[in-house]
Amino acid sequence: MSSLLALLLLGAAPDPWALPAARPCTAAELAELTDAGTTPWRLTCRAVLAPGQAIVRPILIEGAEASGAGLDCNGGAIGRPGLAVTTRQPTIAVWSRRITAEHWSRPTDIRVTNCVIHGAVRVWGMGADGSYDDLRASSRTAAHTATTQDAAPSHIELDRVTIVGTGSIPLYVGPGVTRLSLTNSTLTGRSDATALYLDAESADTRIENNAIAVATRREVIAIDGSARNRITGNRIHLKGRPGVFLYRNCGERGVIRHQTPSDNQITDNVFSGAARLRPQLVVVGSREGRRSYCGEDRGYPFGSSADDGDRATNNVVARNLRR
Repeated sequence: MSSLLALLLLGAAPDPWALPAARPCTAAELAELTDAGTTPWRLTCRAVLAPGQAIVRPILIEGAEASGAGLDCNGGAIGRPGLAVTTRQPTIAVWSRRITAEHWSRPTDIRVTNCVIHGAVRVWGMGADGSYDDLRASSRTAAHTATTQDAAPSHIELDRVTIVGTGSIPLYVGPGVTRLSLTNSTLTGRSDATALYLDAESADTRIENNAIAVATRREVIAIDGSARNRITGNRIHLKGRPGVFLYRNCGERGVIRHQTPSDNQITDNVFSGAARLRPQLVVVGSREGRRSYCGEDRGYPFGSSADDGDRATNNVVARNLRR
């Protein structure tokens, strides 16, 4: 095993320019990326599109071999306008891959910029294969948060992108994902759930200086057992829905939530379009165990198995405006 691969598998952070995919895509790779195929294309290089170029096929950024990959669309688009994508095949997938019972190959240091993305972006570690068995098993150990974070993608940068939702959550940050940033960007379109979801055991996400105007069926932003996130300087149009909910979704699918939605900063945002009756901009501790499945993780002396409460502490909610 190479020393670089060993670092990646152990979750260490080598020099980004030494990462496997930190190289320009070849002309042949760019031709494949921009052809009219429908199967996901594995991005393992840094692609820069020419003005006017578009990508219609889904993009898969998977495993340590994709670390360092990047995509600059130069203002161009990815995906097919109006096409409903699925959770299993989003427009852009940044996923980890299991290599042994205890080890995962994860991508790090990914950058996507200057793109209009039709559909959804999903970043996921454990559970990326669609099964929650690995998450359930890990959640029954005391080191679950660290284990999940070590298995998940990290250092993902989305800057100056527009994500146009077509039903699936436009930006989903999965269990254990750390240090993802969405900056200077726009979320629009529609979602059958939320516009942005930060899932259990994820941490250190930055959502800064964005415009969020998605037609949702639920709250616009969900912070579910996610910690140390910064949501600041955004313009959030609620369209009559609630704004930001912080909670811990105890027991869902039998997975124990260890981390609490704590140490988050939600500051200097401007909310518009709030409901006239019971407007809810930011709600800290929005569930407190009030779900039928909370008992599905019983029997262990930690996390939501021992306590169904949200236990949202040390969150800073300040200087947010309603217009």
